[in-house]
Amino acid sequence: MAYFDSSCHCSSERRQNSILYSILKNDSQTAQLGNQPRTPRLALSMRACACGSKTKVSLRSPQITCKAASAVLVKTLKFVKNVPCFQELPVDDQHTLVRSSWAPLLVLGMAQDRIDFETSETQEPSMLQRILTSGQDKQDHQSNNGGVALTDVQGIKMFLRKCWGLDISTKEYAYLKGAILFNPDVAGLQCQHYIQGLQSEANQALNEYVKMIHRGDSARFAKLFLALCMLRSINANVVAGLFFKPVIGAVNMEELLLEMFYGK
Repeated sequence: MAYFDSSCHCSSERRQNSILYSILKNDSQTAQLGNQPRTPRLALSMRACACGSKTKVSLRSPQITCKAASAVLVKTLKFVKNVPCFQELPVDDQHTLVRSSWAPLLVLGMAQDRIDFETSETQEPSMLQRILTSGQDKQDHQSNNGGVALTDVQGIKMFLRKCWGLDISTKEYAYLKGAILFNPDVAGLQCQHYIQGLQSEANQALNEYVKMIHRGDSARFAKLFLALCMLRSINANVVAGLFFKPVIGAVNMEELLLEMFYGK
């Protein structure tokens, strides 16, 4: 992999419609997965309530769901790594974009692969249980069974259902990935203007594709843009706590991502 100096010279090497070809080329490998039949979706009340932020939930089948989420994460990082526009960025910008986008890209990949999951309420231990498990079991409980807020899980569920209801195509998913990955609002970017241009290209390409394929649905682009807004509101700590912490414990996700991304 090429290394770059601290100066930003990406804009001078920019190619017209680079995001269109690089993203679609690399994402075409996952087209078959994106076209798989839907798995049964599970009923979950999406009504927000005042106690939703206090209620904690966890996965009913953590081993199965975490394995599926891990596979999506590996595939997502491979996709990002192979995007030529991304490879042109300084290494520091690559790290910054990966750290800021891995969680929404993972959830987007779960939507594309039709991965659903069940949760159940995490029961708080009684005073007697806390006393009896104050030894070695206490650490296991804190690291594996803490759960995440119900309202946060509902947000992820709402986004998945939004995508499935729109029946998003493989190309649309590719453009959405580009819009999420190339986020110029992330602090500390050296090539902010270049990244902003890549995101604009992704949004423009998505809009043009929607107009060409879905001519009878003038509101489709707005619906997809709304889905993007929902996706950006998903917290990375929630994603890590829900899909990875139950199996691998409290790990540093940034270190894990860089190790997976660069094979360190």
